[in-house]
Amino acid sequence: MTGVTSTAKEMFRGRRPMAAVWWEACAVGRAVRAAWRGPGRERDLVVQSLKAAGAALLAWAVAGVWLDDPMALMAPWVALVLVQATVYSSVRQAGQQFSAICAGALMASVAQAITDDTTAALALSLPVLMLIANWSRFGPQGVYAATTAVFVLASGTAVSASAVGHRVGQAALGAVIGVAVNALVLPPIHLRDVRENLAALAREAGDVLQSVAADLRETEWDAQAASGWTNDSARLQRRLDALYSARSWSRESLRLTSGPLRKLHRAPTALPSEDEDRRWSRVTGNITALTRTLAVAADEHRTPAPPDGQALDLYARLLRLLGDACHARAGRLLGESGGGRPEEETEATMAELHRRLQDGLRDHAGQGPARTAVLGTLLLQAENLWAEIVPSPGHGDADHPGTRQTAEHREDRPR
Repeated sequence: MTGVTSTAKEMFRGRRPMAAVWWEACAVGRAVRAAWRGPGRERDLVVQSLKAAGAALLAWAVAGVWLDDPMALMAPWVALVLVQATVYSSVRQAGQQFSAICAGALMASVAQAITDDTTAALALSLPVLMLIANWSRFGPQGVYAATTAVFVLASGTAVSASAVGHRVGQAALGAVIGVAVNALVLPPIHLRDVRENLAALAREAGDVLQSVAADLRETEWDAQAASGWTNDSARLQRRLDALYSARSWSRESLRLTSGPLRKLHRAPTALPSEDEDRRWSRVTGNITALTRTLAVAADEHRTPAPPDGQALDLYARLLRLLGDACHARAGRLLGESGGGRPEEETEATMAELHRRLQDGLRDHAGQGPARTAVLGTLLLQAENLWAEIVPSPGHGDADHPGTRQTAEHREDRPR
């Protein structure tokens, strides 16, 4: 597969339009494979798309076939757009869209009655309706006021109270069908997104810590490396924002959905605790502070100076173990085997590294305040990360009930 990718890169080198088409096709292929493999964001998108198409077909069957309505366009149109990402948003947008459609139909009728000319009626009604469309109460559905007026006036039928009522009725029929299909047929539940974002945040936090550890041990500590760490911590913040967004969507997806239908959908029934969000928010903040301290110490124009090589090596080893613990918790969140607490030997190693770093801090105190300040700050951030990533039993580690820690390990843990 790597060979195919390399060959494709050579073929499309210098041909940007073709390369863009190729990479887009690859992205589509990956999405199709992901939807085929099992539950996930891609399969949810397929389900929602098919539901929207099914709702439109059902609305057309009712309005155009069963009721034999020659102007049945409104029903499938409204049903199609109201199969939204959550049932609650479908209901909310149904009310907004229905109100916009009523406003558009009424305004078009009034304009037609005043001008008795289609072009003049459009010129009179559309500017007003587009201004109304920006009213916050309509949300994103305000534009349907103007499009409804265009449909009403461009259809060529006589404008009357019965015609307006007929179109409004069709819109109401489409809204009912669209909302009902979304609520009753595999209602969209987005609980999986929270767990996936939490696991991704934990995994990426571990990646950043291990990257910093590798650079501290294997490369020269300079401003360029520190800049890379800062960029990595900024990506962690964006991942945290994505987690908050997923949490909001998950709460909304549980509103107005039936418990039995959730079970029929076989969607996840529980969310990770919001304590996990706060925990990884603190971890992200500590990693950001850690990389900022390293960046300041790497700046030759600033007073703080980096610790000596031995202390940096010990610190790098501690960060690597903390990164391993992050990866373990990411696996635990996804239900993967081996994602529990670190082994006692690992925790003992971390405690030994912490003790030696504290001894090193006392040694640095004799070398001047600049090096002492940096090592002390770095050690504090590592202690904060340790307390969050590998919490003591009985202190908020809900994911690992019943775990125990030996007394000698607890004595060396950061307080």
